[in-house]
Amino acid sequence: MANTPQFGMTGITAVTSPPGLALPTLQVPGAGLSWMDRPPFGMTGITAVTSPPGLALPTLQVPGAALSWMEKPPAAIGCPPGLEYLSQLDQVLVHQQVDMQEVLTNLETANKYHVKNILGQQIFFAVEELHRGYIQISGKKRGFVMHIMDNMNQEVMKVTREYKWCVGCCCACCAGCCNGEKCASKASVEAPPGCTIGYVVQRPSLCGDHLAILDENHETLLKIRGPGCKCRSIYSDIEFNVLSSDETEHIGKITKQWAGNVQEVYTKADNYGIQFQMNLEVKSKAILIGAVILLDFMFFEEQQINHQTSGGARNF
Repeated sequence: MANTPQFGMTGITAVTSPPGLALPTLQVPGAGLSWMDRPPFGMTGITAVTSPPGLALPTLQVPGAALSWMEKPPAAIGCPPGLEYLSQLDQVLVHQQVDMQEVLTNLETANKYHVKNILGQQIFFAVEELHRGYIQISGKKRGFVMHIMDNMNQEVMKVTREYKWCVGCCCACCAGCCNGEKCASKASVEAPPGCTIGYVVQRPSLCGDHLAILDENHETLLKIRGPGCKCRSIYSDIEFNVLSSDETEHIGKITKQWAGNVQEVYTKADNYGIQFQMNLEVKSKAILIGAVILLDFMFFEEQQINHQTSGGARNF
């Protein structure tokens, strides 16, 4: 017979069998459950959930939990404010953010980039100034203003390219008539905004993949040499070598990294790596970040369409 419930108890209490009769025990509803502690006030989102010992279950991560920020180093003499991060780095990763609206509608949207160190810690975030109709009409040839913010949401750099109707048509035949300047892609880099520290300029070449890094006085600091015009498989990295101004020393390289079939074919979000000498001037490192953004517009902005129509190859 069941025991009489105590005052204040509700529901069904445990029922035990009479002596000598083995009956299953009926548990009180909720009696076998344990409860997750309520997170402290101010915590939001989903916390990481791990599997019990011995049970292999995937881990559910907090949205955005994988994004960490690099600690800002102290200010350095002669370094533009906000670029102190670059003084401690010899490699930088630039990841273009996937825009689901663009994936679903195939309509061009403003570009956004995460700039990180090799540990995956974010140092900058870049966002294109939005002019939606202008973006749809001009596509990859559009002029752009890219605002680059630090982790405190302070704008520390600005990369700007003016619109040219013939931009990108900078082959070797242009060199004789206008030195390639008229139709060459050119981006200015400001750090902080309002103070120009240099330029990235496309130079005449057979395939248009030669660029120069200039200082604020238009003196050549570095040169960038692409892979040439031969057809390159999309299933591999594509490298642009960074050389000294006289092309006698290898300073580093810019690598357009293969991101996998889905991202490469169905989106135009690209991943880049920049390698340079640790003692390279901070301003030159910053201009190289501007060079990556310009290269993305020049060669990879409409890559989704190119992949679908070229049978899996990329021409330079």
